[in-house]
Amino acid sequence: MREITPVVLAERFAAQNAKPSQRRADPLRIVPTVSLYAPLNVRVATPRLELRGATDELLEALAPLVAAGKATADPPPWDDPSAFYEPDPDVRVRRWMQSVWRGRGTVRPDAWRLYFVVVVDGEPVGQQDLTGNEFDSFGTVESTSWVSSDVRRRGIGSEMRSAILHLAFNGLGAVEAHSEGAVDNAGSNTVSERLGYERNGMAWATHQDKPVLGQRWRLDRAGWQERRRDDITTSGVAECRQALGIEPGTTT
Repeated sequence: MREITPVVLAERFAAQNAKPSQRRADPLRIVPTVSLYAPLNVRVATPRLELRGATDELLEALAPLVAAGKATADPPPWDDPSAFYEPDPDVRVRRWMQSVWRGRGTVRPDAWRLYFVVVVDGEPVGQQDLTGNEFDSFGTVESTSWVSSDVRRRGIGSEMRSAILHLAFNGLGAVEAHSEGAVDNAGSNTVSERLGYERNGMAWATHQDKPVLGQRWRLDRAGWQERRRDDITTSGVAECRQALGIEPGTTT
């Protein structure tokens, strides 16, 4: 009998939810449900993609990409989560899901992290996160993301970032958004520059336990307003604000 591992479970999930002619999971075929945990009900939609609160069901749909190593194809992301660098696919998937569960379990006005699965044409293609550290004091957020190597260089990374910035500034009342990428990660840094971020110094971080110089980026509310789009919609935000301890209708 085949051992039941995270990868095997992910494969079974994909097979059960595929169209007859497909082998991959199509999360939009999953019957919509409303979670008791408000952040999981948040949706951000653009003409090209949707960010959906990362329920366990959607994480399982995304797991085959993690298992296949498509989250860490060159250039690799920062060590966040470091689980992506696990050589064993089963351990990689398990530790990645555990990191999401830990983050979802910490929700305070001064510390929270929202996780989203990126869906394009009915397929899960990546993950977009938004973190608020000391948000109640400074109103700053930081975005992190990865997209499958199968769909890079198609503008999806820029569209994902635009969506999460709309949620941060328009939905959650953020004052400032930060991002960071290795100096040689042209894709990430180009997205930041294109969306109006300003360079905000350098910092050292690690890639697989090796020091790497990173470029920091900063976008304030005025800079976002200059490029604000009118074709991005959100849902479930009011309840999410309440769960995060953000007062209704206020800008931090």
